[in-house]
Amino acid sequence: MTLYLLLTGLVAAERLAELVTARRHTAWSLARGGREYGRGHYPAMVALHTALLVGCAVEPWAAGRPFVPVVGWSALALAVAAQGLRWWCVAVLGPRWNTRVLVVPGLPLVGGGPYRLLRHPNYVAVVVEGVALPMVHCAWVTALGFTVLNLALLRVRVRCEDAALAQAGPVGADGVPAAGRGSSVPAAGAAP
Repeated sequence: MTLYLLLTGLVAAERLAELVTARRHTAWSLARGGREYGRGHYPAMVALHTALLVGCAVEPWAAGRPFVPVVGWSALALAVAAQGLRWWCVAVLGPRWNTRVLVVPGLPLVGGGPYRLLRHPNYVAVVVEGVALPMVHCAWVTALGFTVLNLALLRVRVRCEDAALAQAGPVGADGVPAAGRGSSVPAAGAAP
């Protein structure tokens, strides 16, 4: 259990690093005429991601959840892979990445890295981590609760991002805003 609490603490520290990075990137975007969208859902996103970490720390202890090696090690591998995908998004988007929805007008598209393959790769990372991190120590209630609430939040978030991008530029033939796939919008769903 101690190692799992250490893991959860490391993820919390990673979240703080994301917030520091996002704050710096927000200043960069605003200095270039960036506009924020969806400010209303941001507090819910912060609360949900905080609740995930609290649930990961509390549920295994309170409910006596065991570490089941086949589940725990597999979940840990997925959680680490999700972190890798998340930071790949951050690296590819550079100062455009953010935990908020910010659009800087006139920037060229970013179509490299995971954005070549997925429309919202950072959300894939969030979904995988939301299941995997709690399951490292069989915190299935936390995994299920986060997943259900996160899917509802992602529905709002993706619509917000797509609308922001649509306002920033034309929609392509595939129905995706031409400014999409990693443009000046943040690495969608980055956990605060």
